[in-house]
Amino acid sequence: MKRLLHTFVLFMLLSFAGLSVAETEAVLVETAPAVATPIEKGDTAWMIVATVLVVLMVVPGLALFYGGMVRAKNMLSMLMQVFVIFSMMALLWAIYGYSIAFTEGNAFFGGFSKMFLKGITPDSAAGTWSKGVYVPEYIYVAFQLTFAGITPALIVGAFAERVKFSAVLLFMLIWFTFAYLPMAHMVWYWAGADAYTDANAAEAAGATAGFLFQKGALDFAGGTVVHINAGIAGLIGSLMIGKRIGYKKESLAPHSVTMTMVGAALLWVGWFGFNVGSNLEANGLAALVFVNTLLASAAAAWAWMTAEWAARGKPSMLGAASGAIAGLVAITPACGWSGPMGAIALGLVSGAICFWSVTSLKSRLDYDDSLDAFGVHGIGGIIGALGTGIVASPALGGTGVWDYVTNSVAEYSMASQLASQAWGVGVAIIWSGLVSFIAYKIVDMLIGLRVSEEVERAGLDVSEHGESAYNL
Repeated sequence: MKRLLHTFVLFMLLSFAGLSVAETEAVLVETAPAVATPIEKGDTAWMIVATVLVVLMVVPGLALFYGGMVRAKNMLSMLMQVFVIFSMMALLWAIYGYSIAFTEGNAFFGGFSKMFLKGITPDSAAGTWSKGVYVPEYIYVAFQLTFAGITPALIVGAFAERVKFSAVLLFMLIWFTFAYLPMAHMVWYWAGADAYTDANAAEAAGATAGFLFQKGALDFAGGTVVHINAGIAGLIGSLMIGKRIGYKKESLAPHSVTMTMVGAALLWVGWFGFNVGSNLEANGLAALVFVNTLLASAAAAWAWMTAEWAARGKPSMLGAASGAIAGLVAITPACGWSGPMGAIALGLVSGAICFWSVTSLKSRLDYDDSLDAFGVHGIGGIIGALGTGIVASPALGGTGVWDYVTNSVAEYSMASQLASQAWGVGVAIIWSGLVSFIAYKIVDMLIGLRVSEEVERAGLDVSEHGESAYNL
């Protein structure tokens, strides 16, 4: 334990040193001008509710969704991992994560001016997607904290039931610092709507934005930052750590599909905070995002169920729940740009393809992604990110892309937007893949990734945590 503590401190120091390439005298992009800024109370109230809903997604939503799919002897371990990862990310977000993700630095990393939330007060304001509209910066910090909390927690589904708890925590520290934060900065950092007053100002503002924002990649609520990022990390982990003992030889069936269904339902409800909250305002566009989120998930649940029914002769509850999540994943990057029919189309495509990915593709490639983190989040995120370039088209019922200089919808080119989306997908895959590979290697060399065969067979609940989920 002492060695682990020393390792934790070492990597905290390395994290700060490695990020020093960013400018340290940056200011928060979202912060309003020095003059008094009117705060919209209705928008603020909605953002508080949305933030609570995303917390609901993680604890208990994701914890129960994943927990129900493992064997009973590993249920508490899964609950513990999700719960503690979320808590750990919350602290790291406040210490340095928010600053690196959402202050000006370079195209890949922000700066250190907001470390420890320095300078943020109850009067600090954060801009929304509309000119002259602001919410308190503290609620923006908290809302983005929940994204930083759920993304690393998604990864553990890929290597569930076979990794040391200490190894999980150390990996998440490295991955959060070098994969999540730069991706969030690359995709979501910009100078804010008020900076785009004319063509010259827009050019100057664009030069300070994140790399993928400059490329024109659209990601409303986290298709690249959250789902592809986590899905690729999960795939790399499942390949490097290896299969569970007894994979394809013993029964590794979920111990409680009931728990998984309850978790999926909580995720679905919480996802309205995830997607609609990303609008940052309670207005008509928020209503569109709400409808898109609802329809895409329903369509994907039906698509997965139908595909499974046709392929296996029976529709399963686990399949329907997984399909609903696949639809939520796919609509996440597109929810603010798609029309309702585009959302249904994305749901249908993602539900069917994600079913194929967790059955045929996984079987052919012969990797053990325990709870299909890559099959649902990685594949679903790719479908959604690329699909955004299609469904955003006004010709197909989408909203198009807003031009802040002319204050109107810009002329839309599907080919150009698909190219921008491909940039987002490609960078997310390569960046997360490389960081994940290095992080797993470092953790394995320092403390070892995998539990012993004896511990794995006994279950992680008692062996790793000294307690059991069930005492019947």
